[in-house]
Amino acid sequence: MNHRRIFAALVGAGSNSPLVRNSFGSAEGILEKFRVAFAAARHTLALIGLAALAALALVFFRPSLLDDLKDLSPFAATSGEQLAAEEIAFAELLELPQPKLANVAAMQQGANLSIEQQRVNDWLSKRYRIAGTASSLLVGAAYEAAGSVKLDPLLILAVMAIESRFNPFAESAMGAQGLMQVMSRVHREKFDDHGGPTAALNPVANIQVGARILKDMIRVSGSVQGGLKLYVGAGNMETDGGYAGKVMAEYAKLRQVAAGKRVPTFTPPPVVEPAREADAAPVASHAEQEPA
Repeated sequence: MNHRRIFAALVGAGSNSPLVRNSFGSAEGILEKFRVAFAAARHTLALIGLAALAALALVFFRPSLLDDLKDLSPFAATSGEQLAAEEIAFAELLELPQPKLANVAAMQQGANLSIEQQRVNDWLSKRYRIAGTASSLLVGAAYEAAGSVKLDPLLILAVMAIESRFNPFAESAMGAQGLMQVMSRVHREKFDDHGGPTAALNPVANIQVGARILKDMIRVSGSVQGGLKLYVGAGNMETDGGYAGKVMAEYAKLRQVAAGKRVPTFTPPPVVEPAREADAAPVASHAEQEPA
């Protein structure tokens, strides 16, 4: 009888029973602790995600930071002997004059370039992901070629950027070769001083010949824009497909860089396959015929 009374009392009391209240209170407490822990974990993950996105955005807009972090790494240190070996190997690969071992460290620091050239070199190296050794040699060769033909070296570098993105071994389906995409079969005699048309893939020879052709095209057309149109082989066409505009846009950036202004490097221009017509019409172009 006592058991029935106790049972009836519990049933009748419902949630007001101390036993029931204690049971529900304990369960709710555990659930509340889980909710708090879950919320804390979710907030932590959200903060980590935001930090990762911020880091990616920072590296995207300032890729030089990634290079700086690499330089801070103890594994990024390179000995003078390694620098010398890399310098000589690159020179041998491209058939360039080999630097003296004593000058390797100075070359790596840009001591062989002027302040303007070093600014341009650093910017191009980051923008087009060119090794420092290669970049300094190509910039130096462009400035040397520009001096011989009385042309702005930054314009030559802008043409190289749009034509090949500084790939010395680039070749088009139409037969244009090297950094400045020179048609060696058309301009064979211009390579006589460099050992013949086979030197078209030699970076220094390609830059020097390309600079001469560009200078001739500008002289024939009477303007830089017109010269670029002839250079790309679109002299007989109504439009050059935007080629001159791309070169001039890159040229404008390089002028700002040379003047010491900060110019973003994260928007490299698309690779342009110049429209070179094999059966060209009467207007002179570097791909078709010699200028008058």
